[in-house]
Amino acid sequence: MLRKLLLLAPLLLPLAAHPAAAQMESREGIALQNQILQLRQELDQVRRSGGGGGAYPAPVPVAPPGRGGAPAGSPELMSQLLDRISQLEDETRRLRGQAQETEYRNRTLQQAVEKLQGDMDYRLQQLEQGGAARPAAPAAAPRQRSEADPAPAAPAAPAAAAAATPRTAERALADGQAALGRRDYGAAEGAAREVIATRNSARAQDAQILLGDALLGKRDFQNAALAYDDAYRRNRSASRAPEAMLGLANSFLGFGAKREACATLNDLRSEFPRLSGNMASRAAESRKRGGCG
Repeated sequence: MLRKLLLLAPLLLPLAAHPAAAQMESREGIALQNQILQLRQELDQVRRSGGGGGAYPAPVPVAPPGRGGAPAGSPELMSQLLDRISQLEDETRRLRGQAQETEYRNRTLQQAVEKLQGDMDYRLQQLEQGGAARPAAPAAAPRQRSEADPAPAAPAAPAAAAAATPRTAERALADGQAALGRRDYGAAEGAAREVIATRNSARAQDAQILLGDALLGKRDFQNAALAYDDAYRRNRSASRAPEAMLGLANSFLGFGAKREACATLNDLRSEFPRLSGNMASRAAESRKRGGCG
């Protein structure tokens, strides 16, 4: 047991020799650092005593006493030290898991904030465009009040009403798909966000997929991934759910997250095993680009 302990000692010494490199600022980290330093002192004491393990010669005839009156090289002390090593390893794993979880939450929050900022910018832009269009309406008023030529004022009202009437969700989605076909990604994004803003639940998934396609075309891969993920979660059994999952995988590939892309493509294969035609070809191509097995 002593030989096993002494073999583990070089792994613990660098941690104790460079406490500043770890930058432990939490109470758990400071307590763990103190325990490692204390364990190092005990390991040095065991090494000086010779330990009776046969790996190192004993430089002194009498082993120094350990804590609690037990000899430093006794089996009882060895068992205590090994137990403490196991506890420190568990504590280290726990702290590492907390750090990774915090990092993931921060990344998710940042993506959500970026998405919210994009939505607000779009809505402000729409309000500014609407405000710029309103002053043009009073220009027709003098012609309507003119007694000399009242006739031209008649067709102006239906034209203004038609311009003020918002597009239906179906019309906006059709215009967005047309813009996507001619690679006008800004117009496609605007049409998608217009439908999303109306909270039309029947076409929300279509709008989210259109938004993902537009953002993917603009190479805004992270926000495209959020749009595709929203589309998939709205209706996981819908006919367009595989398309949303494939878009999510392609977005992951766009910013280099190949492991997440392959995991999404594996889920696509397991949830929709009967893909065919263009969708199956696109999925196979994505697996090849991601190097998925």
